[in-house]
Amino acid sequence: MFSPQLRLRPDVLSRDILASIVVFLVAVPLCVGIAVASGVPAELGLVTGIVGGLVAGAMPGSSLQVSGPAAGLTVLVYEAVTDHGVAALGILVLTTGILQVGLGLVGFGRWFRAISTAVVHGMLAGIGLVLISSQLYAMAGVPAPGGGLDNLTGLPDLFTRITGAPAISSCAIGAGAIAVLILWKRLPGRLPQMLPGPLVAVGLAILAVAVFDLPVASIEVQGLIDSLRLTGLDDFGLLADVGLLGVILAFTLIASAESLFSAAAVDRMHDGPRTHYNKELIAQGTGNTLCGLVGALPMTAVIVRSAANVQAGACTKASRILHGVWLLLFAALFPAVLGLIPVAALAGILVHAGAKLIPVTTIRPLWREHRGEAVVLAVTALAIVLTDMFMGVLLGIGLAVIKTAWETSAVRLDIDERDDRTTVALVGSATFLRLPLILDTLEALPKDRPVELDFSRLRHLDHACRTALEAWSTHSGPAESPGPEKGGTPREAALAGLAPKSEGPPRTTDR
Repeated sequence: MFSPQLRLRPDVLSRDILASIVVFLVAVPLCVGIAVASGVPAELGLVTGIVGGLVAGAMPGSSLQVSGPAAGLTVLVYEAVTDHGVAALGILVLTTGILQVGLGLVGFGRWFRAISTAVVHGMLAGIGLVLISSQLYAMAGVPAPGGGLDNLTGLPDLFTRITGAPAISSCAIGAGAIAVLILWKRLPGRLPQMLPGPLVAVGLAILAVAVFDLPVASIEVQGLIDSLRLTGLDDFGLLADVGLLGVILAFTLIASAESLFSAAAVDRMHDGPRTHYNKELIAQGTGNTLCGLVGALPMTAVIVRSAANVQAGACTKASRILHGVWLLLFAALFPAVLGLIPVAALAGILVHAGAKLIPVTTIRPLWREHRGEAVVLAVTALAIVLTDMFMGVLLGIGLAVIKTAWETSAVRLDIDERDDRTTVALVGSATFLRLPLILDTLEALPKDRPVELDFSRLRHLDHACRTALEAWSTHSGPAESPGPEKGGTPREAALAGLAPKSEGPPRTTDR
């Protein structure tokens, strides 16, 4: 399928052209919807899709995955634009791109695979919840109260505000778009494979508004050139704001992780060349650098468009490059079409996209088999809703590290009481996290006999644990200790069990 002669064959080129058209049809409503939900002109979403196809699509890294604006960054972009203005978007994305290129050049791309999948799924679930809660207000044609928590708590009040023809019509268009997306793939025949659901939903929404003359809001069109804002040297002064630095770090972490996790998922869909993660990170960074220069949305690899590309039979990267060409032609030749799209239809598409970000089917088996991972997922998602994206992801990563440290520091104390001596064998890894268990067990031992500690079955003994055990052995002797002829004091026996510091316990290397 991926032989060197592949690109020269007419049948391969025809398959790539067909796949590029399918991806283009999927990308148009998503690019526009994500831009509108992010609080920026609709054309900027198309610009990011164009750069993702023409620039990132032509660079080495992943063979078939497609890049563009992602729903996963919608909430973060909206918060950044609300707090710092649309003018700050360019420098944020530009700096993110430069950081991504730098990380790829130093070989850091592969380390993003080390991020816990529970954190990533929790991040996507949190984004999905915030996205759904915000876009339900857009479906009703009313402004959202504010952040994720405010939007969620305000939903009961929202339903009481859906009165009057504009609000009811808007809700009907949004709900209709969601229904089309759910039912479209279930239709028999090849039509659902030929026409993507988002395009059908938007097309039917435009038709319904025109036929029934519904009083719903449509997208405001500014024009492709007018929507761009070139980033200049003066914009770098904005980086003095510490708050912006946190946003940049969040952009870099989330965009990079989402792109590389998407690459891993796409690799499982085809039998072609595997992704080179560092090169892919450089490609994503280059695309974001160009998007930042023109003030467009941040770019990531997008699993929805990538899956459509593979399923449509794409063979080479020509399909994703051509999809960028079609987006460019559409934005240049048919900008007026954007003004026909109802905002409620795009909101319905994003509500559906947000629901797909929530891993409903994996939560129950994850809770049964890996309860700690399920807790990390839930805490990450909840933290994103209660605080913001950056803090939620940081909390999730921190909790995942703590969980891993706790699990890898498991230790068992085997107590053997024989005659006049007690032997305590420590098995596993003795770290500070397990000190309460170890000391409680030792302090509960009888005080009238010597205690010997056996470290021969330990994999690791950290400094804190060693120090605590030495302190315990020093102060654990009874008021009247037996003499050396009776086996020595408990203090002496405990000290004998500790290996010299210079040598360490018999097995102190980490696994």
